[in-house]
Amino acid sequence: MSPLLIPARTRRSLRAAVAAVVLPATLLTAGCGPSGDGAHEEGAAAAAPEGFPVTIDNCGVRTTYDRPPARVVTIHQHPAELMLALGLKDRMVGTAFPDSAVLPELRRDFEEVPQLAEREPSFEAVLDAEPDLVYGGYGSAFAENEGRSRTAFADAGIDTHLNREYCGEKRVTMEDTYAEIRTVGRIFGVPGRAERLVADLRSRVGEAAAAVGGEPEVPVFVYDSGDKSAFTAGGRSLGTELIRLAGGRNVFGDLDDVFGDVSWEQVVERRPEVIAVYDYAGAGSVERKKEFLRSQPALADVPAVRNERFVVLPLTSTLVGIRSAYAVEDLARGLHPGSFR
Repeated sequence: MSPLLIPARTRRSLRAAVAAVVLPATLLTAGCGPSGDGAHEEGAAAAAPEGFPVTIDNCGVRTTYDRPPARVVTIHQHPAELMLALGLKDRMVGTAFPDSAVLPELRRDFEEVPQLAEREPSFEAVLDAEPDLVYGGYGSAFAENEGRSRTAFADAGIDTHLNREYCGEKRVTMEDTYAEIRTVGRIFGVPGRAERLVADLRSRVGEAAAAVGGEPEVPVFVYDSGDKSAFTAGGRSLGTELIRLAGGRNVFGDLDDVFGDVSWEQVVERRPEVIAVYDYAGAGSVERKKEFLRSQPALADVPAVRNERFVVLPLTSTLVGIRSAYAVEDLARGLHPGSFR
């Protein structure tokens, strides 16, 4: 009988029965890379999970985990990279929607995780991977109009977690990145790894911010995409915080949204000195974006265009995930190159 013909709750029960037999051995060997906490933490999680059950309130959904998830599908690249950085590759049974080059230190592990789709996978494709948890990066991971609502997964006996960046309407900061890492560490019973990762990222951010401390603030325009108007990062985006930490100021920081459209006349009026170009699949190449900006007569006298001061950032590095700390350094070097000679 095809697995899809077996009721979802029955499939979940069968997986639970199998997990009761094989899960301890799996957890004893999972995540043994340099990010791991070692055999003591993993062994404890396998035999009698220390700190479990864990209850997580996430974007209005409360989930109680009796033990760490063992079969995870990540939708979007940044949750996948976060899990890999925590040494959790062996818990991943699928991922989807890679939109930029993976961090070099994670590339090999990332390539070993089955890719379910180039964009968001169908509900059925996710079910085929038989996950016990689906971890989404953007809100579209759980799009109701595409049949992937969190309720639909819950009805199939599958837990869900959404990156906190899409939980509300508040301004997103680096503290959200650290909180997301700690939350995932709790869900998987590896809080020690999470704390070490947070400490490393804080150190990266601190070093970059210190290097540009005292430098004059540089006005920055974020160019995501668009021709008739510019799609840019607003004041509630993590990008605004990254620019600030790097010694700059988002010229559209007063836009009360994560992203939004602005007119080219507004860009001209705000005279950015640097343009941060977001790079991701499906939005045209970076060179094409630069050429478009250079070719617009109205932008010719904008300082950033006239002086060709562009900083390229992978979109994934501007989201709540491990790469945001790297973005602060990249931005700082682009805004204040003299501070890094």
